[in-house]
Amino acid sequence: MADEMIVKELDQVAVRFSGDSGDGMQLAGNIFSNISATVGNDISTFPDYPADIRAPQGSLTGVSGFQVHIGAGKVFTPGDKCDVLVAMNAAALKTQYKFAKPTGCIIIDTDCFQKSDLDKAAFKTDNPIEEMGIKNDVIAAPISQMVKDCLADTGMDNKSMLKCRNMFALGLVCWLFNRDLSIAENFLREKFAKKPAIAEANIKVIHAGYDYGHNTHASVDHTYKVETKTKVPGKYMDISGNKATAYGLIAAAEKAGMRLFLGSYPITPATDILHELSKHKSLGVTTVQCEDEISGCATAIGASFAGALAATSTSGPGVCLKSEAMNLAVITELPLVVVNVQRGGPSTGLPTKSEQTDLLQALFGRNGESPMPVIAAASPTHCFDAAYDACKIALEHMTPVVLLTDGFVANGSGAWKLPDLANYPAINPPYVTPEMKDNYTPYKRNPETGVRYWALPGQEGYMHILGGLEKDTNTGAISTDPENHNLMCHLRAEKVAKIPVPDVKVQGCVDDADLLIVGFGGTYGHLYSAMEEMNQAGKKVALAHFVHLNPLPQNTAEVLKKYKKVVVAEQSLGQFAGYLRMKVDGFVSYQFNEVKGQPFVVSELVDAFNDILNK
Repeated sequence: MADEMIVKELDQVAVRFSGDSGDGMQLAGNIFSNISATVGNDISTFPDYPADIRAPQGSLTGVSGFQVHIGAGKVFTPGDKCDVLVAMNAAALKTQYKFAKPTGCIIIDTDCFQKSDLDKAAFKTDNPIEEMGIKNDVIAAPISQMVKDCLADTGMDNKSMLKCRNMFALGLVCWLFNRDLSIAENFLREKFAKKPAIAEANIKVIHAGYDYGHNTHASVDHTYKVETKTKVPGKYMDISGNKATAYGLIAAAEKAGMRLFLGSYPITPATDILHELSKHKSLGVTTVQCEDEISGCATAIGASFAGALAATSTSGPGVCLKSEAMNLAVITELPLVVVNVQRGGPSTGLPTKSEQTDLLQALFGRNGESPMPVIAAASPTHCFDAAYDACKIALEHMTPVVLLTDGFVANGSGAWKLPDLANYPAINPPYVTPEMKDNYTPYKRNPETGVRYWALPGQEGYMHILGGLEKDTNTGAISTDPENHNLMCHLRAEKVAKIPVPDVKVQGCVDDADLLIVGFGGTYGHLYSAMEEMNQAGKKVALAHFVHLNPLPQNTAEVLKKYKKVVVAEQSLGQFAGYLRMKVDGFVSYQFNEVKGQPFVVSELVDAFNDILNK
């Protein structure tokens, strides 16, 4: 044990909490993220849930992880490897050690490394550290027993006491990074406001973990600090992608002066959007948990017809079920935001993992000619802006819009500066005007944009009928005329194609890159980090990351054809690359495709892109 602790100042560090799905690793990770964001660090998190609803205790398939990357400056990913690994049992050590750096520190609860625990984790000896060839610093502490000793005078039963083990580990990590525990105390008192005894027990255990590290120096000779280098004034919070999406929907409704309606059916990993919005009735939000995916979408279309900002949230399997109702919104030309939090497929697939494999489904996965704008959020914090943008397009252009996020973006979080809504663009739905009274038909359009005018039910002089059968472009009456149908298909497609979207921005070596990396959606942080690393190594690399997928930015072809070599990197087998080839004549690219249910690994991207440069 060192006589005097050295405090090392770092620019960035990654911590991974892991244990059984019932060990509270997500809560511990979230609190540490909040503490870090509150003191001004930038953060990026990755909750890694097991697919099992509740796997057997101590099993290899039931390990739940939460990785947080904190930085003095901007961080873009949760980190390829962690500097500190918390492994609350033998199974966690067995499955999560691969995520630890060789120089990283490992914290284990020795009480959960008994013979039965080692057997469940398929260890062959009684020394897992030696068996795995671990050379890292290991803080091995009897956490379970120390928690029980700490709470012995509270009257809590054994099971309840052991639920606080995660807080001991959190306290130890807070000591390791010189964190102020008062932020954690406030968080717990707020979370367990209705159970103050539980809150105080957890707070007591956090302090016990912190004191254990402080008093014993916990087998390490230094602790760390990550000091924020540039502080931008404002209020910050640690926000997940799903919560940011919910807030973006609320903000758009407020800006448009409308009520927000969400019709939804619970599905992993989108359910938190429904949970969050259901808390905000005071802001004019109506949420309906429907009996199935179809009714979730159909009720939202009904709310849109009645004049609300309507949204429905789901994941890939739910979009399959909603597709007929989504097409009803296409043919009736009613505003609707469809949030698809992509997960691993096909079928039930990997419900707690992340992919980008619903792109072609979002673009074309409906019967008939059914054009629909598609937007993809680039990060957890960007979900707010992406949701706001999706609402603005839906309301101003009278169309359903698909907002693509994914499990990594939705469950991950970042430090988010609370925005000033006054700085966001106005949202002006194309309502009917008094001059149109008694001369209104439902498909009367703005001649420049092709957008029809919106008449709300009950407005005298604007009576009309909308439905799923094709309508006459002039009268709105049901029509099977072939020329009219051809015209209506073109009008709906042209309306979407005319929607103005920002040009795609090129970052990095904009003028003279030897390689352009192309991506979309939630891979932004990893692709940007790979580009930065290669530029720092003297390679000329640029990045074009797409948010607007339909319509594509007007400068898409110009950007893609400007560079010597282009690689499209995506978490699918090539859907985005194929779509770009369809839209840009003569476009040929290299491809980097992975469908692992996990985020990209920056070091693997760098290796692959260097190989392309060397060809």
